[in-house]
Amino acid sequence: MATLDGEATQESCQRLAEELSRRSVPDIIGFAERHAEALYRLDREKFGTLPVVDLTDRDGSPFPQSSDVFLYTRCAVVAAGRTVWESVFFDVDKFASYTSTEYDGEWLLSTPDKAYELATGKEWDRTTRHCFESYSNRDGWPHLRS
Repeated sequence: MATLDGEATQESCQRLAEELSRRSVPDIIGFAERHAEALYRLDREKFGTLPVVDLTDRDGSPFPQSSDVFLYTRCAVVAAGRTVWESVFFDVDKFASYTSTEYDGEWLLSTPDKAYELATGKEWDRTTRHCFESYSNRDGWPHLRS
């Protein structure tokens, strides 16, 4: 995702959506599948229970990530590129640095949908094989298994 220049800003995600829209619909779907899988694989307790690095509660205690913040943080890690994405699995501190309020990958979530709409003129009511929502990877959150 060199188009992103390592960050999921509104501008870089718009560029990526436009680039993807010039490809075939199966390519757009393939991108959506790979993106969802990358987020799903990052959906792990060791990352989701990390506090936000630059925030604290009023009493000075660590400020936990909400499910949305955790999702946007995972998007920021994906936007940073494959090397960063792979490295966090071996060094949780590398993931922790992306929990900062300076990173927000939310724009990346809608990029496949925008690309599809640009390519087809239709809204995409999509599902992917992997759910990217926080806490959906049961293998990553063993204590949440029923």
